[in-house]
Amino acid sequence: MVKYPALFLLIFLTLFCQIPVYAVEKEKISIDKPEQEVYAEDIYQQFPDMDRSYEGPLPWEGDPLFQATLTKNNTPIKMAAYKATLHDPLPGEEYNVGLAASQLSGKVVQPGEIFSQNGAIGPYTSYRGYQAGPTYSGSNVTTTVGGGVCKIASLLYNVATFSNLKIVLRSPHSMTVPYVPPGQDATVFYGIKDIRFLNNTSGPVLIWSQKVDNSVYMAFYGQQSPPKVTWHHVVTKRLNYWIVERLNPALLPGEEKIMMPGQEGLVVRSWVTVEYPDGTVTSQKRGTSWYSAGPCIIEHGPR
Repeated sequence: MVKYPALFLLIFLTLFCQIPVYAVEKEKISIDKPEQEVYAEDIYQQFPDMDRSYEGPLPWEGDPLFQATLTKNNTPIKMAAYKATLHDPLPGEEYNVGLAASQLSGKVVQPGEIFSQNGAIGPYTSYRGYQAGPTYSGSNVTTTVGGGVCKIASLLYNVATFSNLKIVLRSPHSMTVPYVPPGQDATVFYGIKDIRFLNNTSGPVLIWSQKVDNSVYMAFYGQQSPPKVTWHHVVTKRLNYWIVERLNPALLPGEEKIMMPGQEGLVVRSWVTVEYPDGTVTSQKRGTSWYSAGPCIIEHGPR
C-alpha cells in the first residue's frame, strides 16, 4: 500500500503528461526563430491585393436606399472598402455572415465615437435570428450559434485600418483563417472578445456591407479621403501541424478519409504604412498575432 498517495499521484501524472498525444508529424523542418523573418511567400500569395483597400465595384452603388442614406448623413466620400471570399462555407455560416452584414449596413459612427461590433449587432443568438455555425476553439473547430460572424469583424478591422481610423480593440483567431491574410483577421465572442475602432475624423462615418453569393463586401463613407494605407507582415515562426489517425468501422479495409486538413501555426508581426498626399510616410504597429497549429485528422477502415 502506498504511504503517500498524493505524492505517488503527482509523480504518475508528471510522467504521463510527458507522453506525446500524436504519433505522426508532417514531414517538414520546423523553424523556431521568433525574432527572425522566415520564408512566407507561399502564405501571402494566396491573398493577392488584400494588403490594400478594395477598388472594384460594390453591389449597392446603384441602390436608391444607399444613395439616400449617403445624402442624409452627409457622407459622400468612399473612405475605403474591402472584399473577402468565403471558401466552401457551411449553410449556417453563410447565413450568419449575410445576416450580420445586413444588420451592420447603415450604421453610423459619429466623430469621437468608439464603434463596437458586439454593441452594434450582438448578441449573436437564435432569438436574433442566428444559426449554428463553425467556430474556432483553440486548435479545434466546434459549432456555436452565430458561428461565422468573425468574417464581419475581419472586414471591419481592415476597412477601419484602410480608413486610417484608430483601432481600439482587436483579437486574432486562435488559428489562421482562409479569407484574409494572417495578421489581418479579427475575432469576436459576445461578452469576451470584440472589434472596436474610434472615429477620429471630424465627420460621421457610414458603414455599408452586403454578402453576394460567396463574397462579402464592406465600405466606409465619410467627409474626407484618408491617406493611402498598406499592410505589411513578417512571419517570425512557422509551426508544423500533426496527424491524428482514428478508426472508422464504416470505412472499408485500407480506406482512408481526411476529416480535417492540417493547419500550420504561425507567429506574424504586422504594421501598416500611411502615405499622405504630400509624400510623407509614417508607420503604425499592429502587434503580433499568434496562430496555433491544427491537427490533420484522418479516419481509416479496419487494418
